[in-house]
Amino acid sequence: MTTIDTVVNSLPKSSKKYISKISGYVALTKPRIIELLLITTVPVMFLAKRGVPDFVLIVWTVVGGTLSAGGANSANMVIDRDIDAKMNRTKSRPLVTGVISWQGALIFSIFIEIAAFLLLYLKVNLLSAILALSAALFYVFIYTLFLKRNSVQNIVIGGAAGAMPVLIGWSAVTDRVSFVPVLLAVIVFLWTPPHFWALAIKYKDDYSSVKVPMLPSVKTINRTTNEIVAYTILTTILSWLLIPIAHFNLIYITVSTLSGIGFIYFAIKLKIKPTTVAALTLFKYSITYLTLLFISVGVDALFVHRLTGI
Repeated sequence: MTTIDTVVNSLPKSSKKYISKISGYVALTKPRIIELLLITTVPVMFLAKRGVPDFVLIVWTVVGGTLSAGGANSANMVIDRDIDAKMNRTKSRPLVTGVISWQGALIFSIFIEIAAFLLLYLKVNLLSAILALSAALFYVFIYTLFLKRNSVQNIVIGGAAGAMPVLIGWSAVTDRVSFVPVLLAVIVFLWTPPHFWALAIKYKDDYSSVKVPMLPSVKTINRTTNEIVAYTILTTILSWLLIPIAHFNLIYITVSTLSGIGFIYFAIKLKIKPTTVAALTLFKYSITYLTLLFISVGVDALFVHRLTGI
């Protein structure tokens, strides 16, 4: 038992219930997913500025983006509460355990989504607010309500929502969208299928039990690993093609090359020996890959700025 658990257990029952409620609302937002979204937002702001963006602007963009993504994720849990209760991976979510009511979760979702739009509009710019709201609506209405339970291409098309933070980061600095951030968003879009399908291999029986047509649960492991390898190669190639287009330098070149080779290696390793262990290794590495790639985007831009003063 951790120190935190000891402290919580020593509290009065009413206090523990209050803390449980707060934890439940935080869990509704899916914080680990939001972390990945922010990793693709902030470095792009450095690239758009070709230096250090205004710190206050970064804060407002991060807060607005977090609230918007959190609202969409909360709505996703409201919609999926029936299947979440039947899947091992999701049976401890707050709507399943009863810590939060679905009505409370829906109100919470709408409230923070409105707050996100107003904050981004007032503190960043209208374009960023519209992009964030569009991503949330796409995730809830196109992916969750329609694609997830009806199409094997659910996570492929649904990846468009996860790619939007790249455009939000760029537009926050420039108040427009251009070719470079679109290509960066496409990288995230292409990265999403191998990332998620690797995890879905482990939980394919879960998805089958609730009739959600994730690729590994409705197609053969051979078909799944073929597509994982294909999307991984496409993601890596595009990250390399971006070097001359975005005028990246040594830092990005080195990181994108080495991490991309690693990404392809683990995908091919899964193809050769399609085990759960290999799938989870690829899943974990894919997170490392995206993190390193986007951090290198920001550091490369910052390094060039410091070196040249441009």
